[in-house]
Amino acid sequence: MPPGTGTFGRVLLVRHRGSTGTQSHFAMKVLRKTEIVRLRQVEHVNAERYILSRVHHPFVVDLFATFQDSLNVYMLMSYVPGGELFTHLRRAHRFTPDVTRFYLATIILALKYLHSFNIIYRDLKPENLLLDSRGYLRLTDFGFAKIVDDRTWTLCGTPEYLAPEIIQSDGHGKAADWWACGVLCYEMLVGYPPFFDESPYGIYEKILNGHIHWPKTMDPLSKSLVKAFLNPDRTQRLGNMIGGPQDILDHAWFRGVDWDALERREINAPIVPMTSSGDDTRHFLAQPLPPPDEMPGLLREEAPATIFERFDPISYQFLEF
Repeated sequence: MPPGTGTFGRVLLVRHRGSTGTQSHFAMKVLRKTEIVRLRQVEHVNAERYILSRVHHPFVVDLFATFQDSLNVYMLMSYVPGGELFTHLRRAHRFTPDVTRFYLATIILALKYLHSFNIIYRDLKPENLLLDSRGYLRLTDFGFAKIVDDRTWTLCGTPEYLAPEIIQSDGHGKAADWWACGVLCYEMLVGYPPFFDESPYGIYEKILNGHIHWPKTMDPLSKSLVKAFLNPDRTQRLGNMIGGPQDILDHAWFRGVDWDALERREINAPIVPMTSSGDDTRHFLAQPLPPPDEMPGLLREEAPATIFERFDPISYQFLEF
């Protein structure tokens, strides 16, 4: 039953009763209502459902349905069996520039698509990037995603990937996602993020100081790309200038990338996870079964329903857990 657990919920692998083939298995995100309310995440959960229900892109996970009962809210999504990019990166220690280029290019196309709808993602990291059976990335976990016309001021995300303007509460927008691309590019090439410390505040201090260690193994062109993403002045940051995302696609580091063929998934991926069936979970860490009182449909308790917008009443008869 992997795939995993989170702060106030878990993801279950489920099967559509009576279905066969590649679309018979799904990932179902199960979020406990009382924890959502306690952690003040109602707005984020509703935003995740709203955004995922309106986007469709080859490098973004698909949302098929949402439900609720008195205990939980549920999101039924495509099951992506290849595991997290984090797992594959740790296994390899670091990626070559060619491997990094392939995966960073898919991320850029996904963000470019989201930004065209004024959606900022705000939680880019290897743990939120899943490999499908062909080795292509799918962006998942839209809990911090938000539709923003200009700027927003909420402090959210993972410390190592936060842009300076988020830390300084100076208002942030699409440029924060491009900063995170720079952090991720560095991490894939080097094996660890450019800013790390034992405490979040230590990480924030290093981000604001802007000091980055550049390993000798990093070639000048890769360094120029990362530096362009990690420009503390967001008005001069790659992807956020007058040319927008096209400036990224035109950067010399991406020379030779056929962006249209990549978006059509016509290029062979550098890592193709071994999978044997639609319910193969070998690329995810084994998770204990949830206690009986957390299994969907087995407990009823009073919890607000109206605050979770458009989560329909759940029907269990077509799912197996």
